[in-house]
Amino acid sequence: MNPRLNITRVNFSNLRFNIFYSLLILILALFVVRLFYIQVIEHQTYKTAALDTQLKEYKVPAERGVIEARDGAGVVPIVLNEEVYTLFADPVYISDIEDTANKLAQITGVKAPEYEEKMNAKTRYAVLEKKLGSDVKDKIEKLAIKGVGLRAESIRTYPQGVLAAQILGFVNDEGEGTYGVEQFMDEKLRGKPGQLKAITDSKGIPLVSNRDNILKDPEPGQRLLLSVDIGMQRRAEKLLADHLKSVRSKSGSVIILDPNSGAVKAMANLPSYNPAEFYKESDASVFTNDSVNAPLEVGSIMKTLTVAAGLNEGAIKADTTFYDPAKFEIDGATVRNVEEDGGAQTRSIADILRYSLNTGAIYVLKQLGGGEINEKARKTWHKYLTEHYLFGQKTGIEQGYEAEGSIPDPVEGFGRNIKYANAVFGQGLTVTPIQFAAAFASTINGGTYYQPHLVEREKPEVRKKDVVSGKVSGELRALHENSVDKRYPFVDRAGYKIGGKTGTAEVASPEGGYYDDRFDGTFIGYLGGDKPEYVIMVRIDDPKIYGYAGSVAAAPLFGKITSMLIDNFAVSPAGE
Repeated sequence: MNPRLNITRVNFSNLRFNIFYSLLILILALFVVRLFYIQVIEHQTYKTAALDTQLKEYKVPAERGVIEARDGAGVVPIVLNEEVYTLFADPVYISDIEDTANKLAQITGVKAPEYEEKMNAKTRYAVLEKKLGSDVKDKIEKLAIKGVGLRAESIRTYPQGVLAAQILGFVNDEGEGTYGVEQFMDEKLRGKPGQLKAITDSKGIPLVSNRDNILKDPEPGQRLLLSVDIGMQRRAEKLLADHLKSVRSKSGSVIILDPNSGAVKAMANLPSYNPAEFYKESDASVFTNDSVNAPLEVGSIMKTLTVAAGLNEGAIKADTTFYDPAKFEIDGATVRNVEEDGGAQTRSIADILRYSLNTGAIYVLKQLGGGEINEKARKTWHKYLTEHYLFGQKTGIEQGYEAEGSIPDPVEGFGRNIKYANAVFGQGLTVTPIQFAAAFASTINGGTYYQPHLVEREKPEVRKKDVVSGKVSGELRALHENSVDKRYPFVDRAGYKIGGKTGTAEVASPEGGYYDDRFDGTFIGYLGGDKPEYVIMVRIDDPKIYGYAGSVAAAPLFGKITSMLIDNFAVSPAGE
């Protein structure tokens, strides 16, 4: 063997070992340096990163704004907030689930197996109970059970009980304003949430929250003051409830509106519900405010606005007389008056309102067209309906789900003339009670359409001027006062001026046409002294009573409302 070759192989083996050893030392050194860098230099950075899947920002709900209302000269709360508690458990920290469930159940009154089932579910955040009071919360905290906690939450409470429930609406379990003012004003009422950092489980549900975790404080919601007068609202609801029983009707509504500002002073609807227990209702229709959400064919109260349009256009005068044939043939249909109209004869404009003449309203429509129902007549009446009285669009009152109603097209469609003939006495078109009350108010207050509102504002908002002229407005008041004079006992109040009109409308069938034996009763009117102070809109749905629904069901309730206002709310007599 060659000695030199052997020495070379040995040297080569040593070299390989040295290289491997050096690389190993280098790798170990890199690990040490990296470990030092992570544990010492970047300790806080990596600690934060390690918690990043569990440490997240969350919104802290703001305290919802309080809602108040007028009570005479004072202000009282109608919706407040109450702190309640959610009971939750983190099963990871609970050593004996059955024992824990039994201890909690003894305090809350819930069956222990329900708690066991929730704590045995695969979650680190088991909600056991919601809306617990402070007394229950204190008892649970005394148990000091590891893994069981309580979180404060806010719910709405109603110091006035069920009063004005449909005006108010409610806040659902997700904290969202639903129906009424709560929905319309939700953004302002809810305020601005703060920010919270909280340890969470794998699903991102907060497990712990405390003051140290708050990054940004929430801003409370805006306080709202309603235009509603609590005393007036309470009396209106009571009068409506009693009256519906007497006329055997299941539903109805009353609006009391200030015609000189658009402020709603009372808005009663039945049936109603308890907003504190909204979740117990199975029929969502009780949540809707029918004064705003339920358009209807209003019947003959529309004649007040028909006459207003005719006077304002100069097509008729307040002292105009005309020959009334007692029926008209239009598009193959016959339009008649009620049986008590007295037959064909010479009539006055006052008679149209006093005797509720359908043919008289059609006479006004014809005059708008130069003597016949034509495109000019239809377009002029449509202009008043949509541009003067603002029908077919939302009023903007502070209520969720406001309806627009529907107005027939004056040019397109089959049977246009009969549709518009029906429209002048309130059939074949739909409006909501608040739409009609606001429009009527504009015709008797001098001609200004004020934005109807439930939330007080610094000054009234004018949506339209010159709905009718001031002269026409005065003529209309005289006609309306003449229309009810000596016909109803409620006008016999010395010193006060009361005017108005009844309406009886056939109820439309879902299958088309109208029911033969179902009618809605309406009444629109006002009360005041030297000027109208209140406009009152009454709606009685399908009363089971003999006679015309407007005169035997709606008008008497209007009378009760006017007496209530005179006796309790300082209506100014004429001359004062």
